[in-house]
Amino acid sequence: MGDVTVRRATEADARAIAAIHVATWRAAYAAILPVGFPARLSVQQREAGWRTGLREPAPRVASWVAEADGRVVGFATTGPTRDADVEGFGELYTMYVEPRSWGSGAGSALMERALDGLREAGFESAMLWVFADNPRGRAFYERWGWAPDGCVQDLDIEGQTVQEVRYRIRLQAHS
Repeated sequence: MGDVTVRRATEADARAIAAIHVATWRAAYAAILPVGFPARLSVQQREAGWRTGLREPAPRVASWVAEADGRVVGFATTGPTRDADVEGFGELYTMYVEPRSWGSGAGSALMERALDGLREAGFESAMLWVFADNPRGRAFYERWGWAPDGCVQDLDIEGQTVQEVRYRIRLQAHS
């Protein structure tokens, strides 16, 4: 794989983002989601949501894509936290790299840009949610300085409970 570059996502990236979103959920979460759920995920449905979000982003929300060899291989989205108990924090909403590009540096390039974007948006701290049973993702976040803050939540996905763990990071100014 060639060099990875990161740029701001546009509405034209919606299809690629949706395809990566679905492929990553199928590859990374098949063992923790209800049987058959990953197969029912729809690229078309996700594309419609991404197209709208990229065309009309909410205030302080930004999305980026990582490209390698002229194609989108990953994406990240940040914005204000949705959690009332950490008001004023930024949040890393999404961070996905297509499975065949895992280990390529695309995730690190996206993380660096996402953290810079959160700083540029004026956030001093940020948080994210990650599935508790996602050791690969959790290890990646921890390498970047994210740490669990003790908050967990249970999601009901088609009648099955899946636990998420919240991580936080203090956003230091880049030197």
